[in-house]
Amino acid sequence: MKVKKNKKGLLQVLLSALLVVVMVGVTSSLALGAYPDRTINYQICFNPGGESDITARLQQPLLEKALGVRVILTYKIGGGGALGWSALERSKPDGYTIAGNNLPHIIVQPLVRKNAGYKTERQVQIYCFEYTPDILVVKKDSPFKTAQQLIDYAKKHPGAVSLAGSGSPSANSLGVAKLNKEAGVNITYVPMTGSAPTIPALLGGHVTGNMTYSTYGVIYRDKLRILAIASEKRFPAFPDVPTFKELGLNIVEGAYRGVAAPPGTPKEVVDVLAKAFDKVDHNPAFVARMKAMGFEVLHLGPDEYTQLVKQKTIEYKKLLGELGLLKK
Repeated sequence: MKVKKNKKGLLQVLLSALLVVVMVGVTSSLALGAYPDRTINYQICFNPGGESDITARLQQPLLEKALGVRVILTYKIGGGGALGWSALERSKPDGYTIAGNNLPHIIVQPLVRKNAGYKTERQVQIYCFEYTPDILVVKKDSPFKTAQQLIDYAKKHPGAVSLAGSGSPSANSLGVAKLNKEAGVNITYVPMTGSAPTIPALLGGHVTGNMTYSTYGVIYRDKLRILAIASEKRFPAFPDVPTFKELGLNIVEGAYRGVAAPPGTPKEVVDVLAKAFDKVDHNPAFVARMKAMGFEVLHLGPDEYTQLVKQKTIEYKKLLGELGLLKK
């Protein structure tokens, strides 16, 4: 009789546990079905006026329409994006805080700094929507008419030529490092907190030129002279500008931009966000505007973007090792 009571008690415990599991599953499903139901914070990790900000401002109204909630832009600037990505890693993984991110920045910073404040692999990649190759530019009235003239001057005057760029390490800083190696020169790289501050630095005569992105060649076409572009082939926006490869320099570099969520963000939430970004990224008016500004529009979902990060991590580890920049 005692044994029967024990069995009955055990059965009741198991049924209660099963009921809890079912209720949790139902509650989670209901909560997930309601996502999103409030404002989403879209964090930008670079200065207002830079490529990340320009893109996010174009995306914002379209994202709000796709998601059915407000999307506000906030800014956490510093450390070449590291400050914002560190904050992202500490954010609640509920889908209400996301951040724009950049390759190679999110990869190379933890590889060269002892404490970048975040780990690349902990970011949950949502979507990659654009690419911009590096361009070498000077002022319109610069004495340097070609990249070769600038390189020749740099060889005769080591350290005298300076190029400003967005952050360090970044696509811009690596572009200059590659130029130094390939051309056998010693050009000084001047890191800024984003692309936007590089323009007044150049136009004000504080640097010789900029290693910036294709977008700035379009926006400031009347004020800048583009000497070379770090793409595999000539860029549609600048058909007359030679690639570094055409000049005998093996330099292909640029920035991929996308958006990520904090570690632990549920796949279902990531998929909702990815679907919204994909819808925006295929909007004809949005695409036309992006291309007109010098962006190459990409359509990489969560899995594809995650794979790109893994692939680029292997490439940049090799490159940084060759440049002697890997942290000890």
